[in-house]
Amino acid sequence: MTIALDQVTTIFLSIALLVLGTYLVKKVGFLNKFCIPAPVVGGLLFAIVATIVKSLGWLEFTLDTSLQGIFMLTFFTTIGLGASFKLVKLGGKLLVIYWLACGFLALAQNTIGVSMAYLFNLHPLIGMMAGAVSMEGGHGAATAFGQTIEDLGVNSALSIGVAAATFGLVAGGLIGGPVVKYLVSKYNLKSTETEDVVDVNPIESEKPIQTNTFFLQLLLITFCMALGTYLGGLFSTATGIVLPGYVGAMFVAVIVRNIVDKVNPKIVDMQSIGLVGDITLGIFLSMALMSIKLWEVADLALPLLVIVFVQVIFIVLFGIFVLFRLLGKNYDAAVMVAGFTGHGLGATPNAMANMAAVTERFGPSKKAYLVVPIVGAFLIDVFAMPIIITTINLFQ
Repeated sequence: MTIALDQVTTIFLSIALLVLGTYLVKKVGFLNKFCIPAPVVGGLLFAIVATIVKSLGWLEFTLDTSLQGIFMLTFFTTIGLGASFKLVKLGGKLLVIYWLACGFLALAQNTIGVSMAYLFNLHPLIGMMAGAVSMEGGHGAATAFGQTIEDLGVNSALSIGVAAATFGLVAGGLIGGPVVKYLVSKYNLKSTETEDVVDVNPIESEKPIQTNTFFLQLLLITFCMALGTYLGGLFSTATGIVLPGYVGAMFVAVIVRNIVDKVNPKIVDMQSIGLVGDITLGIFLSMALMSIKLWEVADLALPLLVIVFVQVIFIVLFGIFVLFRLLGKNYDAAVMVAGFTGHGLGATPNAMANMAAVTERFGPSKKAYLVVPIVGAFLIDVFAMPIIITTINLFQ
């Protein structure tokens, strides 16, 4: 028996699973502790159930996910509109060093993933899906690029990326604390601040969202989406280089944001743009995860775990022996290493959770709370996306 869900019902189901995932994250300690995203929980739960009933020969679901692309495109455009280079000046030298380290990490993670794929006799792009795409990029990038790579004929790329991102998310939440504890003990580090850390957020404090302001943000978002996909298509046609539409839209959004900032910094309202980004990310992730075919990745479980394990070892060694020293070899540097391991393997919420646990025990670090969220939430993709695109075109 097959149940076919149309476009509207598929969207309803994806939102229902998102709400269910939000409830489970609040109620289940493990999910909450490791900052597992709600759409990942709900979507994977449905995928597991769908796999079981299909394997038993009872039922099979077919979903109309044709609107997934528009949600994905919108989300990446909001990320681009958040990348104001005024934030770089705000963070100073430490932010630039941290940002460059994130760019190097993306390159190293892709190198590790592709190399390990050759070792296991897998397609190199399968290895890349367990590299920067899923580690530094998280579930959002894994879902987006997974679909792109499957369209190039590499089967199971999406499922591999989602699985790797989930493993990385858990690992990123597990290792941040122990790494900082080692650094604090070895170098006898102490916080030089006495006041409690206030979350430094480059977004304005929350205020009621006005309809006119919201529609102005939608105008900016849809303009960047339209122009970015058009220019991306022209670029791909002229060069033969694969450039997904959402990447073009994101980089146009970066340019537009920084031009608008020079004209009138008050035009961009990050509260409205953040709301649009959160909604579209949740729906597109939930829709993507509920439609993955888990039975396709069973044979790749061992290679995937090995690749992720090597990624974890690398980021720990890089954080302790390289980044810690580059950032000043002090307590602030140690806290930033905790954040680096969190979003370098998972997502910015992981980074913030790692730093919160560290600062609660060892003392505050306002510099870390300024640098890590700005890079992790807004700036990281400026380096990561070109590296991922280049890797895809080298090995397609």
